[in-house]
Amino acid sequence: MVDRLSALDTSFLYLEEPTTPMHVGGLAVFQSPPSGFDSGRVVELVEQRLGLVPRYRQIVRSVPGHLANPVWVDDPDFDIDFHVRRSGLPKPGSDAQLLELVARLMSRPLDRHRPLWELYVVDGLSDDRFAVISKTHHAMVDGIGALDIGQVILDVTPVPRESSTEAWAPVPEPNSVQLITDAVGEYLQRPSTVVDSVRGGIADFKHTANRVIDAVGGLAAAARMAARQAPDSPLNAVIGAQRRFGIARTSLDDYKHVRKAHGGTVNDVVLATVAGALREWLLYRGEPVIASTSVRAMVPVSVRTADQTASPGNEVSSYFVDLPVGEPNPRMRLSRVTYAMQGHKEAGQSIGATALVALSGFAPPTLHALGARAASSLSRRLFNVVVTNVPGPQFPLYGAGARMLEVFPVVPLAKGQGVSIGLTSYDGGVYYGLNADRDSMSDVDILADLIEQSLAELLDTVP
Repeated sequence: MVDRLSALDTSFLYLEEPTTPMHVGGLAVFQSPPSGFDSGRVVELVEQRLGLVPRYRQIVRSVPGHLANPVWVDDPDFDIDFHVRRSGLPKPGSDAQLLELVARLMSRPLDRHRPLWELYVVDGLSDDRFAVISKTHHAMVDGIGALDIGQVILDVTPVPRESSTEAWAPVPEPNSVQLITDAVGEYLQRPSTVVDSVRGGIADFKHTANRVIDAVGGLAAAARMAARQAPDSPLNAVIGAQRRFGIARTSLDDYKHVRKAHGGTVNDVVLATVAGALREWLLYRGEPVIASTSVRAMVPVSVRTADQTASPGNEVSSYFVDLPVGEPNPRMRLSRVTYAMQGHKEAGQSIGATALVALSGFAPPTLHALGARAASSLSRRLFNVVVTNVPGPQFPLYGAGARMLEVFPVVPLAKGQGVSIGLTSYDGGVYYGLNADRDSMSDVDILADLIEQSLAELLDTVP
């Protein structure tokens, strides 16, 4: 039986346009080990551990006539040197030069004729550091519990764990006749597949609508939230193919201090921090900011239940939260964010992962492109910015014997989205990565600096 892409993975392929490449990425900065930096060790480590992620030796093959979703097949010409590349900055390379390199690399779409990932090992950084930049297509990362190539090279000690070095041989690729036969066979075994897909998508939409209607505040308030467009904002713009990348460094203890003093969750403090930064950014731009001004954020959150802890993946829901950027008092901003998030959780006013898939994955494969593009165009009306918070380990990790100092996520942009904000906590720090359109967000570095200032403002309210 062929390994067929899911509706969600297929939709990520169809969502891709020249201005919206659908790869997720990361920037990890390492301290060179005492023995010195050797990029060859990183390449060797990746090659040794590819067995942990067999998908990374596979390519996507379409079914003739689009009779079914594409399939994963082994790449008979897999070339590790194409995917793991060495790069360098003129010594001593600055953070600004590194961020510019990240932006340029993330602007380029992945080659569909090869496995959909790339890894760049960058030397020449100041203070005896090097960096690893990863790019992986959304279609390859099946849920936030899946392994990314950047994770595979990491260890909990400076001494790398033992890795399997079994020889790999590609399984012969099925020909066109086999692909068609498998597709037809699946439909014959389950003749209701197409109808079920459409019916399931409609059910997802109804389920989503029902959950929104049940929100705190009653029918009228929920209906207004569902029907009302996201506020007009310079965060929404016609975007191009080129990117900028900004970063912010903060301390996890600072968020915990604020949470302990004022209540809520660490994620509430994160959203209040982002709200404060966006407020000052709008003022910096000369935009009108009044008491009622808000920015609607789409906030993906894990909703894994206690009986799902054994599952390798996570269930994800997304809340739409109106960040109170018009509120000048940082403590009140936090209180309003906490109240809004608590209301979402108690009422179940979230759009589940399956319902989000329905926007682009409810139709038969030949209609995926239309559905996915419609979802992408709707994003500008539904929300202004994505804020993704993924907790990481609170202990040091190592790659090829080098200690990882920092890690910054790179979240792709949807059509009409000028910037996406990703953050991850690691070893006592909280690291923000701001992936932005190059033309409409020329001041993304200002927004990144304001995140750090906004958290400091919240800390000042702690007795």
